[in-house]
Amino acid sequence: MDTLLGIYLNDQLAMGLAWRELARRAARRHRGTEFEVPLREAASAIAEDVRTFRGVMRAVPVRANPLKAGLAVAAERLSRFKPNGRIASYSPLSRFWELEALAMGIEGKKILWTTLRDAANLGNRLADVDFGALLVRADRQRSLLEPARVRAGAEAFA
Repeated sequence: MDTLLGIYLNDQLAMGLAWRELARRAARRHRGTEFEVPLREAASAIAEDVRTFRGVMRAVPVRANPLKAGLAVAAERLSRFKPNGRIASYSPLSRFWELEALAMGIEGKKILWTTLRDAANLGNRLADVDFGALLVRADRQRSLLEPARVRAGAEAFA
């Protein structure tokens, strides 16, 4: 059972790293715009969640798989080359896609924290981890990004 938990944790770490990189890139890209503050705050919070998640992995204990982690970061970088309706420039669809992907990642993180707490029974095994607080933090991240996501969607599809 711990072997399967280890695989699951490494898969989730890989996804978290990809979302962290996406959030950081989006925050850099939107410096000086109305999207900067929510993206910068979300990027910081997502990075903190990755650090927290690594702590959970150490407490279980499960070793991080550097190959999976590296492939996830590489996949995020390759995703930058997907079509966006423009040949060589950033488009409003790119902004919306970034915010939409981050929102999906945060929703997935809420599922992750619940799964670890309940299905994997880490809520009982890891008394130092406050899964309820992690869920509240994810809700705050989602609320922070939602107005920007809605605005970006309106701009992309107007």
